[in-house]
Amino acid sequence: MQAVIHAKAYLREHGELSFSLITYYEILRGLKVKGASVQRDKFERMASKNEILPITTQVILRATDIYADLSRRGALIGDADILIAATALEYGLALTTNNTRHYGQVPGLTLQNWLFP
Repeated sequence: MQAVIHAKAYLREHGELSFSLITYYEILRGLKVKGASVQRDKFERMASKNEILPITTQVILRATDIYADLSRRGALIGDADILIAATALEYGLALTTNNTRHYGQVPGLTLQNWLFP
């Protein structure tokens, strides 16, 4: 319920949500595997009214820097998470996630967890 409250407040202030293309893929993939066609249709309608951020050359370059840094520190996270973090950093956005343990390893990344007040 907290996530819905936070999302509504964010939408009132900013007018739209922004998703990494990777996040869009991960959500659709999960819904298709579950055969959740009603939820998938709702998600696709919602996503079409918001912003899906592309993976640009700059995002890839930022991701390679993150990968190298995390690898050198022995704190490597998955490629999808690195691309999502790089997207947030490149577009100057906070990342909303419940996975603060992984994303907290990425320097300079602002995190928000909407599941808690």
